Amino acid sequence: IASLDGIDREVFGPVLHILRYDPEKLDETAANLADKGYGLTLGVHTRLDSFIARVQAAVPAGNVYVNRSIIGAVVGVQPFGGEGLSGTGPKAGGPYTLIRFASERAVSVNISAQGGDPALLNL
Repeated sequence: IASLDGIDREVFGPVLHILRYDPEKLDETAANLADKGYGLTLGVHTRLDSFIARVQAAVPAGNVYVNRSIIGAVVGVQPFGGEGLSGTGPKAGGPYTLIRFASERAVSVNISAQGGDPALLNL
């Protein structure tokens, strides 16, 4: 795409947006991308760890793929979900999936208060 102006909604594909940008304007480009509000997946191709860190810090995305020719979380190991207008966070597929849907509760019962057997309390 010629500019980020061409992105006005989230499209599920297979769709690949490729954007050329001026390396001197990386921070501006990343900020403009973040302003779009979508953050399901971001793909980056680079050999520079510092570049990955800058882009990842500037653009919120649920999944960031670096130097991968395919996308997709590793089921059961990595969470999958977006940020902003793209979902509600990493809610599916990761090792903590079930914990996100569970609520912890505690129930304490005094069995001697209503005619229970106090001997049971000493077990």
